[in-house]
Amino acid sequence: MPAARSSPPAGARVAPSCRPDTTADAVLPAAHRMRRSADFARAVRTGARAGRNTLVVHLVTRTDPGPGPAVGFVVSKGVGNAVTRNRVKRRLRALTAERLDGFPTDVDVVVRALAPAAGADYASLGHDLDGAVRSASKRLTGRAGDRR
Repeated sequence: MPAARSSPPAGARVAPSCRPDTTADAVLPAAHRMRRSADFARAVRTGARAGRNTLVVHLVTRTDPGPGPAVGFVVSKGVGNAVTRNRVKRRLRALTAERLDGFPTDVDVVVRALAPAAGADYASLGHDLDGAVRSASKRLTGRAGDRR
């Protein structure tokens, strides 16, 4: 006679609200993801920077043509534990995917989350992202005008 199970199967414990959002709008397309550390370093070190309460945005003009803007995220341990950091990354990824059409096509964007991002709601993160991108874009175009 087989022994009785002491706990339910793992799949039964997953709450419906914890399942990932699989809608196409919430996903940042692979062509727009920044992956190489050299791209992150170039954007952070040489790009135009603008900050808000919950995040900092770095924008840099790309020299090689691409399918559109490339976006990367930096969420350090200062933001919170792994669960909190992943929640912040998911929110930022979804917000950025919604706004891809608003970015210039020849830029790399790095979004760096600050500690207050952990307690911020979706709307305030979106507001801060919009403001920071707008400010960084102005600085980036101002730099391009100075070089001519």
